Amino acid sequence: MPLRFGDDPYVWACWLYYEDGRTQSDIAQIMGISRATVNTYLADARDRGIVNISLEPERLGSLLLAKELKRHFGLNDCLVVPSDDGARPLIDRLGAAGGQALSRMIRSGDTLAVAWGRTVMAIAEHTSASVQDVTVVQATGGTRANFAYTPEHCAAALARAVKGRLVNITAPALVNSRQARDIIMQEPLVEDQFEVLQQANKALFGIASLRPNSTIHTSGFFESVAIQEYLSKNAVGVVAGRFLDGQGTPVKGPLDERTIGIDLDTLKAIDMRIAVAGGYDKVPAILAALRGGYVTILITDAATGSAILSAEDVRPNVTRPLRTRSQDEVAQPLRTRNFVKKFLNDADEVVEEMLEGLIEAHSSHLSPINGSQRALMARNGPRPGKVGLVIGGGSGHEPCFFGYVGQGLADAVAVGNVFSSPPPGPILECARAASGGEGVLFVYGNYAGDVMNFEMAAEMAQVEGIKVRTVLTTDDIASSSLEDREGRRGVAGNFFIFKIAGAACDRGLNLYECEAMTRHANDRTFTMGVALESCSLPQTRRPSFDIGPDDIEIGMGIHGERGVIRQELAPADAIVDRIMDQIFVEMKPAKGDSVAVLVNSFGGTPLMELYIIYRRVRQRLAARGVRIEANWIGHYCTSLDMVGASISIMHLDNQLTELLRHPCDGVAINIA
Repeated sequence: MPLRFGDDPYVWACWLYYEDGRTQSDIAQIMGISRATVNTYLADARDRGIVNISLEPERLGSLLLAKELKRHFGLNDCLVVPSDDGARPLIDRLGAAGGQALSRMIRSGDTLAVAWGRTVMAIAEHTSASVQDVTVVQATGGTRANFAYTPEHCAAALARAVKGRLVNITAPALVNSRQARDIIMQEPLVEDQFEVLQQANKALFGIASLRPNSTIHTSGFFESVAIQEYLSKNAVGVVAGRFLDGQGTPVKGPLDERTIGIDLDTLKAIDMRIAVAGGYDKVPAILAALRGGYVTILITDAATGSAILSAEDVRPNVTRPLRTRSQDEVAQPLRTRNFVKKFLNDADEVVEEMLEGLIEAHSSHLSPINGSQRALMARNGPRPGKVGLVIGGGSGHEPCFFGYVGQGLADAVAVGNVFSSPPPGPILECARAASGGEGVLFVYGNYAGDVMNFEMAAEMAQVEGIKVRTVLTTDDIASSSLEDREGRRGVAGNFFIFKIAGAACDRGLNLYECEAMTRHANDRTFTMGVALESCSLPQTRRPSFDIGPDDIEIGMGIHGERGVIRQELAPADAIVDRIMDQIFVEMKPAKGDSVAVLVNSFGGTPLMELYIIYRRVRQRLAARGVRIEANWIGHYCTSLDMVGASISIMHLDNQLTELLRHPCDGVAINIA
C-alpha cells in the first residue's frame, strides 16, 4: 500500500521510476497525481541533482519518517524506502536501498562483519564500491542449510561486490555442546578468524522474527532445541543468531553456549551497525534491536517505519491524508467512562462459562471429549476410514473455531483462552477423537503459540501411531509481504480453508490429498481487515488501543492488534476499494473467473454496514467480469467487540468450487 510523502514527492517518484522500473502512468496512479506532474517531478529531480544514475540515499534519509526514527532512537542515520503497491518484493526494494547506502558508507581499509539472510544477500546483489583493502568477515559460523543466503554465501557475495578480502569462520554456527564450542574456539585458525572479527569497524545484518518461516528457523537453530525455550522468556527477535526480548534485553537460553559467532557485546562495540529489515511481522523484532541499542543506521520501508513509531506512541510532526498510527494526539476520550460495559460474572471464568453455554446451545452438533470443554468433537463427524480434521485456536473469535465443526467440516476443535493457543493436551485429545485410521489433518492459524502447541501435540499423536499432517493458514495479506507469504497470519479466510479441508476429508480423499487440497485453498484465499474501534478484553474492559475520532486502522489482525497503517475515516466505498485493489494485485483475477466472498464483522459492526461493504465488493468484481459463486456476510471470525470488518476472497477453480458446494452441517455454516 502506498504512502504519500507530501514532504518530498520527488524522492517517491524517482524511486518508483528508477529503482522499481515503473512507467510514468503507473507512478501517477500510485501517487494519485497526473502524468504531467510525474514528468515534472522527474525532470526537476535531475535538474536538482537528486538523481544521477541512482537515487541519492541521503534523500531517503530526509523523509519525515526517517527523521523521526533517527531522532527517537538516537540513530546516526535512517533511510526509509517509500512503500508502493506491493508489485515488487519488499526484500528487493530493501536490498536496493541497502546496496546503494553501503556502497557509499564503505571505505578503503574497512573491516565489515556480515551476518546472513535473504535481505543481506539482496544487499550484496545491489552493492558496488570502488574501494581498496576492505576485509569482509563472517559474523557467525556456517550452517547446514541449503539455501543461497547462508553466512558463507552472504559474506562471499559482499566480498565480491567490494572486491575485498574474504575471511570465513570455518566452524559451524551451532555445535552440540559447550565443550565442543570451547574446543573449536581454541583452534588457531578459528582464533585468527575471530581476531579479524574483533577488528570490525562496520557491521551489516538483518533482523529475524521468530515466525515459523524466519531465517533462524530455516537455518536449523531449532532442530535440537524447542523454540518454547525462548518464547517462554518473551523472546521476539534474533540478531546474528542472538535472541532479544521486546525491550532489547538479551535472552539467555540453551543455544548460547553452543553458538559460534559474534556476541551482542562485540556487536555493540562496533562503530557503525547497519540493520536492514522490513515487514509488519518484524516490527517487534526491529523494535527490540533499536531499544537495545544494537543499531546505529536503520534501513527499512515506510509501512514498517510507521508501525515502529506507532508502537512507540510517536507521530512525525506532519499533516497529510495518510499518516502513521499514533496515540500522541491530545486525545479526546473515546468513551466517557473508564470501562466498557459487558455481560460478565467473573472475568477469570469468562471462557469456561462461554463454553458451557455454547455446548448446551449446540449439543446437536458438539460434544465434549472425555468431559473436557476445551476439546470438542462433532457428533456426526469422525468415522472409520476417513481422514480426521482437527482445528483450533483461542477464544474471542466466536463463532470461529467451534462453528466449523460438524458433518462435512472439522471433526474436532481445541479451544484456548482469550487470544491464546490451546495447550497440547486438548489438541491431542482432539486428534485421538478424530482419528479414523487414515491419519489426521491439523489446520490452524500461523501464530507462534499455535505452531508450538500443535507441533507438540502432533509429535505425541505420532508416538501413539496417529499419522498427522499440518497446514497453516496464511490468508492475511496485510501482515507480511507477498514473497513472505508463509509468514502471514491466518485470519477470517480460515472460514473458506476449513470448509475446503472438511469437504476433502468427508469425500474420502487420503491424508496427503487432503493436505494438498487444503494448501491449495489457502494459497487462493486473500483477506484484509479494517477497524474503526479497538476491542476490549474481558479482564481489563478497556480498549486495547485508542483510535482517534476520525481515524481507522487498516490491516487488522484478530488478536486486538493495531493495523499496519492508520488513515482518516473515508466513505465505505473508498475503504473497500483500497482493500480490493490490494487483493487484486495478488489474486490477479481474469474475466470469467469465479470467487467466493466473505464479509466478516470483527464483532461490533452491524449487518447494515456489512451489506454496504458487500455491495461495493460485488461492484468491483463485476467490473472485472468476475462472478461470485457464493457469499457469506456476518459474524464468522471476530475479535471480541472490535468495530470493524474484513473482506476475504477465495479465487475458485473447478476443484475448489466442487468442494465449496459439498454439503456440510455446522453451527456457523450449513450447506444442504
